[in-house]
Amino acid sequence: MPVAVYPGTFDPITNGHSDLVARAAKLFDRVILAVAVNPGKSPAFDLAQRVALAETVLADIDNVEICAFDNLLVEFVQQRGADVILRGLRAVSDFEYEFQLAGMNRRLAPKVETLFLTPAEQFAFISSGLLREIAALRGDVSEFVHPEVQAALRVRYG
Repeated sequence: MPVAVYPGTFDPITNGHSDLVARAAKLFDRVILAVAVNPGKSPAFDLAQRVALAETVLADIDNVEICAFDNLLVEFVQQRGADVILRGLRAVSDFEYEFQLAGMNRRLAPKVETLFLTPAEQFAFISSGLLREIAALRGDVSEFVHPEVQAALRVRYG
């Protein structure tokens, strides 16, 4: 079976992300969670912290590898010997952007496929940005993230 790369900033990793990884891990020999540097964003957590949190959250899934990347996604995918870019679609609003990305990635690397997965129903509304906002306002995010992520958000936002 092919190898899939699931890219994102994962700032922070949510239960929606981990649900998607767990389901993808059943479909692929290996899933690489690729944590993006993304210089266009100002992340709440630095790259090393995002990687460490993802390693903690996904530690019980054997065929998952977590690594950082700072180059073009299709280059990273090819360097890792992967065949598939895995993307999550939460709502119709995600589709247009993701469709555009998939088209560009196909143009840049025609042999790399993009596969879309939707999250489980209870995670469809979760986004990292929304959780950062709730945490910054001292709201309870325990239902949406791993306890280690919740603790990191508490430290980050006081």
